[in-house]
Amino acid sequence: MSSHSDPVTGCRIIAVANQKGGVGKTTTAVNLAVSLAMTGQRVLLVDLDPQCNASTGLGLNPAESGTSAYEVILEEAPLADAVVESRLAGLSVVPSSPDLSSADVELASHESPALKLKEAISGAMDLKRDLDWILVDCPPSLNLLTVNALAACHSVLVPLQCEYYALEGLSQLILTIRRVREQLNPGLRIEGVILTMVDRRNRLSQQVESDARENLGSLVYDTVIPRNVRLSEAPSFGLAIAEYDPRSSGHAAYRNFATEFLSTP
Repeated sequence: MSSHSDPVTGCRIIAVANQKGGVGKTTTAVNLAVSLAMTGQRVLLVDLDPQCNASTGLGLNPAESGTSAYEVILEEAPLADAVVESRLAGLSVVPSSPDLSSADVELASHESPALKLKEAISGAMDLKRDLDWILVDCPPSLNLLTVNALAACHSVLVPLQCEYYALEGLSQLILTIRRVREQLNPGLRIEGVILTMVDRRNRLSQQVESDARENLGSLVYDTVIPRNVRLSEAPSFGLAIAEYDPRSSGHAAYRNFATEFLSTP
């Protein structure tokens, strides 16, 4: 287990973040969580995005879930009360709620509003003892929810789509990570960058991949996630790609990524 983990439980907490929408962030959070669970890892996926896509993408209905990430962030319920088991052994979820969209405003009157998730996770020692990983799917913006995730995590996994302006958006996220490190979480680091929506027949895609590897070096994983129709379809059926189409290139890519992710110190 990496040194970047909870010193008592060994659990590693990672935010999956990119303030740009449509970059494969939730797809990565869901399918990495599933792929890790399929290798025998014990994973909790926390859906901190008010769009609830990670929750619905795993077949959960946020309207029926009862306690959600919203109650946890607003200190109305402990983290353990919001945990729901998924269909897959080893994978549990803290579902989101559309109510999270107002959390920024509601947290403004709280003391230390950026530390609510950190406090909730810190208080869940029994839960963490049963986990290898906590993955937090962040909203597609650099708002207070994302800052809560960055303050609570050991590191940040950044999905980067191979499209125009991808690297410009990344510099804004890196700036936010730096600020969080200075003010809230000195140990925060970038876990790595996973290139998504890669189409190697496309010259622009090749150029973005080349620029990313040149600028970010070893931070960029060798594995890339291809542009894949089956990956896009899977969430509408409430299924991860491993369940929806295990023979697809999308599933093979996330399975390979999980292997590389686990082997990275």
